[in-house]
Amino acid sequence: MSTVNPQPLWQPTAERIAEARITRFQAWAAEHHGAPADGGYAALHRWSVDELETFWKAVTEWFDVRFTTPYERVLGDRSMPGARWFPGATLNYAEHALRAADSRADEPALLHVDETHDPRPVTWADLRRQVGSLAAELRALGVRPGDRVSGYLPNIPEAVVALLATAAVGGVWTSCAPDFGARSVLDRFQQVEPVVLFTVDGYRYGGKEHDRREIVAELRRELPTLRAVVHIPLLGTEAPDGALEWSALTAADTAPVFEQVPFDHPLWVLYSSGTTGLPKAIVQSQGGILVEHLKQLGLHCDLGPEDRFFWYTSTGWMMWNFLVSGLLTGTTVVLYDGSPGHPDTGAQWRIAERTGATLYGTSAAYVMACRKAGVHPSRDHDLSAVKCVATTGSPLPPDGFRWLHEEVRHDLWIASVSGGTDVCSCFAGAVPTLPVHVGELQAPCLGTDLQSWDPSGKPLTDEVGELVVTNPMPSMPIHFWNDPDGSRYHDSYFDTYPGVWRHGDWITLTSRGSVVIHGRSDSTLNRQGVRMGSADIYEAVERLPEIKESLVVGIEQPDGGYWMPLFVHLAPGATLDDDLTDRIRKTIRTQLSPRHVPDEIIEVPGIPHTLTGKRIEVPVKRLLQGTPLEKAVNPGSIDNLDLLAHYQELARTRH
Repeated sequence: MSTVNPQPLWQPTAERIAEARITRFQAWAAEHHGAPADGGYAALHRWSVDELETFWKAVTEWFDVRFTTPYERVLGDRSMPGARWFPGATLNYAEHALRAADSRADEPALLHVDETHDPRPVTWADLRRQVGSLAAELRALGVRPGDRVSGYLPNIPEAVVALLATAAVGGVWTSCAPDFGARSVLDRFQQVEPVVLFTVDGYRYGGKEHDRREIVAELRRELPTLRAVVHIPLLGTEAPDGALEWSALTAADTAPVFEQVPFDHPLWVLYSSGTTGLPKAIVQSQGGILVEHLKQLGLHCDLGPEDRFFWYTSTGWMMWNFLVSGLLTGTTVVLYDGSPGHPDTGAQWRIAERTGATLYGTSAAYVMACRKAGVHPSRDHDLSAVKCVATTGSPLPPDGFRWLHEEVRHDLWIASVSGGTDVCSCFAGAVPTLPVHVGELQAPCLGTDLQSWDPSGKPLTDEVGELVVTNPMPSMPIHFWNDPDGSRYHDSYFDTYPGVWRHGDWITLTSRGSVVIHGRSDSTLNRQGVRMGSADIYEAVERLPEIKESLVVGIEQPDGGYWMPLFVHLAPGATLDDDLTDRIRKTIRTQLSPRHVPDEIIEVPGIPHTLTGKRIEVPVKRLLQGTPLEKAVNPGSIDNLDLLAHYQELARTRH
């Protein structure tokens, strides 16, 4: 990495810096808790990791977190894994999510949008009433604190109501999107044994209706712990035998009763992608998520009551849970249920316009698809309300930054963020008071001692290393489900550097304090000792108009050699001839490194992804090493299993 200071793509104005909530927080924390008043974000961050307990105490005070019983201390035990946050405290996440109903009853808490792109509001008062009604019904069904409640639901208001009602009674929420097949859902829900299932009869996507009643029937058969099934007639069908009607459970005018639970009481279960085995069932706590998301959304994303928060996501991805937490800051949350590209690639920009989104979040892949498709967001839409476009899912390539800058607005705050399902938050990303440099995340997040380490545990600057976090974060998992001795949790993050969280990404921390993500370290390309992340290859190759998408893996050979194929999915009408092959090789050689020119370039009919849209590099690598399909990949975690046949066939012909 070069340490020279390039010109930033965007710089916040003095007025914007002064108005940012993080600026006001720093001044207040300096007055009340000894935070540095000067030195800007870098000084505040240093203080937040050096004085970890004081920082998190300050967060709870600044956001007026309501502890019904006080905590004994901020951090009872700081060892990882096993850190204990705010022991003795009790609170309720849903109570905080609905606080704005007291002062803004008739304003929209939710804006629901489907493929018609017409926003429909749910007011704070109505959201609170529905949660109160449903929470009372859940209690009447015998749901007690710690019981699991599951949703097979799209991104609709009913899903938010069900999550909040579950949290209100102290239950543990877990959800899957209805495009998941029965096996994928059962791989997740069977682990946690839910007592209630909320489900739709189907969903609409890409202009078509998809009936899911047969899958729902299979889920009911295969989940013997269910005591109740709640039917939401999205497609207008009758409730199946024995199912309860959503409308009947949410009709009462009942004030919610919020169960006061310990800080570390489980709030929800999220799942890893599960590409190579059963998905990990990751449990996060009511208090940990509450304080982490208040910090992340209220300070880093700069969200408040006047904002509208839209992130394209599904209920099967952690970003949905993160989006719902926008309610904690009194923000209006935009729920879009539908295809990201219906009726055309520019659909998400139309939704941002129609909802008046001030923070619009999407995937890096969508930004690059818009660039390739020649979409012109600001020419075709009024995006004057949008202050920030945020991206995640994979690193946003430099061309993506430039395209947003040119095609949306020159004074646009572009926030590429990176974190994980494992913490349901960001390690690095948005800071409203810092400049944005092309291809870089602005900075590590507050309270997160993010470092880049070499294999021996030495911190690196301006060099590629492993992403590690050296102090605990409140939203780190309290445990995994079905992991009684904690060994699976330990092996997932703490087996490389004892007591230090290793996330599995390659990063560079620059001497300017910014962060560059290079892709997953478990699928690193290591040629002659020179390591490179796959994201760097994709960014270079997919600039070529003929390449729709690509996948690269590096495979250690039994004879000590190293085989590095690049798989390309071509754009319609393109041909992988000698000319294109030469241009791909030349692009990698000149832009990245001669050592990382692929050994072979192979055309494939498509690139396989997880159900949340991530390219599956490690399972493809295992297939090519000769691992049988059923051992290399969990079939229920893949978006198109048929695509893997090509990689399997290639492995057969090579061995």
